[in-house]
Amino acid sequence: MVEPSSKDISPATATVDVVVVGAGFSGLYLLHKLRQLGFSTRVLEAAGDVGGTWYWNRYPGARCDIPTTDYTYSFDPDLEKAWTWSEKYATQPEILRYAQFVAERYDLRRDIDFDTRVVAARWDDEAGHWQVRTDTGRDIRCRYYVMASGCLSLPKTPDITGAERFKGEVFFTSRWPHEGVDFSGKRVAVIGTGSSGIQSIPIIARQASQLTVFQRTPNFSIPAGNGPVRPERRAPLEADREAYRREAKWSRAGVPNEQTQVYGRYSPPQVHRERFEAAWQSGELIPMLAVFADQILFRDANAIVAGMVHEKIREVVQDPQLAELLSPRDHPFGTKRPCLDTGYYATFNLPHVRLVDLRRHPIETITETGIALAGESMAFDAIVYATGFDAMTGAIVSVDITGRDGITLKQKWAHGPQTYLGLMTAGFPNLFTITGPGSPSVLSNMMVSIEQHVDWLADCLVRLRADGMTTIEPTETAETGWATHVDDCAGITLYPTADSWYMGANVPGKPRGFLPYVGGVDAYRGACDEVAACDYLGFRRSGAKGTRCTDGVVRRLQPDVAMVLQMMAQLNLPTFDSLPVGQARALLQQLSAARPTGPAVGDTVDGSLPGAAGPLAYRLYRPAGPGPHPVVVYFHGGGWVLGSHESDDPLCRDLCRRSDALIVSVNYRHAPEARFPAAADDGLAAVRWVAAHAAELGGIPGALAVAGWSAGANVAAVICQQARDHGGPVISGQLLLAPVTDCGMSTPSFDENAEGYVLTASLMKWFWDQYADAAERPHPKASPLRADDLSRLPPAFVVTCQFDPLRDEGIAYARALAAAGTPARWITARGHTHTSPTMVDVVVSGEQVRGEMADALRGFFKAAAPA
Repeated sequence: MVEPSSKDISPATATVDVVVVGAGFSGLYLLHKLRQLGFSTRVLEAAGDVGGTWYWNRYPGARCDIPTTDYTYSFDPDLEKAWTWSEKYATQPEILRYAQFVAERYDLRRDIDFDTRVVAARWDDEAGHWQVRTDTGRDIRCRYYVMASGCLSLPKTPDITGAERFKGEVFFTSRWPHEGVDFSGKRVAVIGTGSSGIQSIPIIARQASQLTVFQRTPNFSIPAGNGPVRPERRAPLEADREAYRREAKWSRAGVPNEQTQVYGRYSPPQVHRERFEAAWQSGELIPMLAVFADQILFRDANAIVAGMVHEKIREVVQDPQLAELLSPRDHPFGTKRPCLDTGYYATFNLPHVRLVDLRRHPIETITETGIALAGESMAFDAIVYATGFDAMTGAIVSVDITGRDGITLKQKWAHGPQTYLGLMTAGFPNLFTITGPGSPSVLSNMMVSIEQHVDWLADCLVRLRADGMTTIEPTETAETGWATHVDDCAGITLYPTADSWYMGANVPGKPRGFLPYVGGVDAYRGACDEVAACDYLGFRRSGAKGTRCTDGVVRRLQPDVAMVLQMMAQLNLPTFDSLPVGQARALLQQLSAARPTGPAVGDTVDGSLPGAAGPLAYRLYRPAGPGPHPVVVYFHGGGWVLGSHESDDPLCRDLCRRSDALIVSVNYRHAPEARFPAAADDGLAAVRWVAAHAAELGGIPGALAVAGWSAGANVAAVICQQARDHGGPVISGQLLLAPVTDCGMSTPSFDENAEGYVLTASLMKWFWDQYADAAERPHPKASPLRADDLSRLPPAFVVTCQFDPLRDEGIAYARALAAAGTPARWITARGHTHTSPTMVDVVVSGEQVRGEMADALRGFFKAAAPA
């Protein structure tokens, strides 16, 4: 391996194994790591020293918003012993000194070219090298090219008319003068109330004779409560440093924090207040972002937190109208990164501080002497632009990076970044991005995410070297799959509802899309580890020994479904089919008791109705609006063995609320006590009784549909055939969620999804064994797909799930209905398991599926209504 020093780099083209762009915390650790592994490495840095973001961002009050117990390298225990932070939240000067300390300790500067900006990088496919061009006139060839340029490093240019006309002093928080600025006695304007504005405004206010803050969008901010690190905060780290750092690596945000299971929408006001106050007093972002398990998922839960922050603002700001202007109401709490401040809100009580609401009084132009609004001109001595960054992608595409076939990265990312794991992008071999778009990065403790990326990259290069490979590149399949997964993770949250820099919304013309990975540091690390363990799944590697590619998608489950499966695995519960029936039923009741209750409906009524062989219990769910309502008779899942009219309670509530239909969930006799055809016979008796008593139940006579999940969907499908053949009643439609339609259990989905997704092939066999003898199972009352005639049946909407053994037989039933002339529509819930669409308020990604189910019910009744 070549190991050049600064003296070795000549005006002629030099060659190294790796070029790294950026000498911030990513570049420093990567240089140190690669050196240890024997890779010749050159770091190119536009600044005059190390530090990255902390070199440039020197504005007054600049601090980290992650506690110093966590915002620190963890790769070397001796480094941690050698450096002690002075405060809970370190200031920019101290963080910069830390970066310089690291550079000196490991003698890193000798392999860094400062004051050197990369202008372009071009992949030479024939040579298998990157050609890197700098503004100093030097070219460097490298096998691997790494953009460690930071997520918040390219300042956003102010898009304000007349900005170039101002004759006074102009400052940018993102490029603050190194010698500092004295605002004493000056009239100062600050434009922007993001993190840098909120941190700097209180300090500027202490100096300026007049301070005017121009705010377009108020931001949530939390008092940092800065000072020495509290002993209780330091204690876990001092007790067991290794365990603490390991917990951070496998935490959601890169900071050890206990995950709550308390739901805001289902807990009482006293719990709301207690949890909020504890988080507020901590003065830390992570606890504030996790007051409730559901605050980033549902607006009503989020509004509880946001409302209490608004209270805190009103307690501090003396003018009620001003307090209202400072209270964010256009985005849910946490969907833009909340700020940490020291005296921010109190600053607006000072007589020389004024707030201008740009939504009501927009800036018309910057003038030579100040700022002109409609109807008012203000004179200033200095203007401070706290307007932020072109985040995540700006610094990367600002370099002219050209990959295979002459395509530039800017061209490829014209409609939004496309990456695999946030680490690489197809068409650009051997190009790596550290904490790039599609990785946790800005939603995490950056130090933990940086170390994870660097370690993964270094291991990858070592593996390539050992295998005689020289080139690595993601496949388009893997890249597309990861993009889908990143979007799925964001889609179940409130993040995409805000016009934030997370979405690229702060830069005019930038494509909208959620840039970071919101699935969590722990889930992300697991995915990266799995990719490497599976022979670099989704990557194509090549070299003198040929090409190797294990193509595929690393995450296909919906993220919340995967999380539920992981939690269930950790509980190490026995499987239902390993238990006696009585114990299996008790286990189901235990699990049901721990779930969210589901949405409120107008009313619920418990009753009984005559079944085929005795009374059957039912629960009626009445919508909140005035009746009468269409009626849906619903049958629960549980393999004809487990469950009751109450066991699918949250799903029934959800369907009732969404469809505005009266839901009657009916119990039926269960196997093995009552075997085939007891469930089917009870179902038909129940539907007939409900049809005859619709009016007294609050329903519309003649507006009747049936629905069911799993074995309950089997019952519903059988009922439709029986009602057609044996005298009614008339049924408007059938909603079948993950239905059992055939006893064969021989479809591909039974092989593909035999294990690991709650309903297993062995459990389905156990259900069939409990319910019916082998000779009885082909009967249409048990296997409706095997009926001779599927015509003249009620319109059907069939929902199957991608990771469900029953998927293929559900699709087969829908297709058979359609082939027979029965109106039938079906969908396959991508990324879902047999059980996940029923998990109301737990599996948020199931909301779309449940919405389509409710729409189908509405459609049944609309189609059946007389013209």
